[in-house]
Amino acid sequence: MHADRATILAEVAEMLHAIRDHAGVDGEITMSTRFDSDLEMESIDVVSLAGRLQVRYGDTVNFAQFIAGLDLDSVRDLSVGRLVDYIADELDSVAAAAGDTGGGLGKVGTPA
Repeated sequence: MHADRATILAEVAEMLHAIRDHAGVDGEITMSTRFDSDLEMESIDVVSLAGRLQVRYGDTVNFAQFIAGLDLDSVRDLSVGRLVDYIADELDSVAAAAGDTGGGLGKVGTPA
């Protein structure tokens, strides 16, 4: 069973609101929301997001490795959707490696 991108998006959006609401970013965060141009993320915000992702998903999601694999233009143009897709793909890979045969994931990353 595939990781639920809608659930992942909701979780990432909640993290981003917690990080950026103090800067007046209070609108809806969607798959097309851009970290740089829409959320005006600063480096300290990215560090905070990485920490929150680590707490939520553990070693399954390595945000630093994900970012390191992107070129500078891709980092500047990074969308929430691309991060959500990365998280879902990583969760699916872990489930496949564990031999998940349909038990699926309940709340993202946890057994059903």
